[in-house]
Amino acid sequence: MSPDLTVRPARPEDEAAMGRLGAMLVVEHHDFDPQRFIAPLPQLSERYGQFLVSQIARPEMIVLVAERDGALVGYAFGGMEGSDYMALRGPAGVLHDLVVDPEHRRQGVGTALLEAALRALKNLGAPRVLLFTAEKNHGAQAMFASAGFRRTMIEMTRELGDG
Repeated sequence: MSPDLTVRPARPEDEAAMGRLGAMLVVEHHDFDPQRFIAPLPQLSERYGQFLVSQIARPEMIVLVAERDGALVGYAFGGMEGSDYMALRGPAGVLHDLVVDPEHRRQGVGTALLEAALRALKNLGAPRVLLFTAEKNHGAQAMFASAGFRRTMIEMTRELGDG
């Protein structure tokens, strides 16, 4: 982690910055595949920020932020989950979001957030961590692979419209 980068637990005052990044995540994914991913909603930034702040106090969840020179430039959100027979897996940490502001990508921010999230999930008792990444998000996939993640499932989607 570069000396000007700090990863720390999120605080309520991070709501607006996390909301902005969360909304950016929704837009990016919707741009990847508008049929699969939800469209941006009115007040998405505010809603996403409120949601993330609501998760801070939950003992099974982690919300971490990356700060550089006093500005919030990324966040990670995940949590500990029990056995899931639908997914055919035992207890695991799940990393739901890892977002870095585009101006700060490829500078070690994502890696620092990922390493901190893995430590936090291990401290919650996670024997493994799983995550999902968009098919077209090759940069994130490369980062996760270099951190030791392996492919275990492939999501496939088919629209059931008229016809």
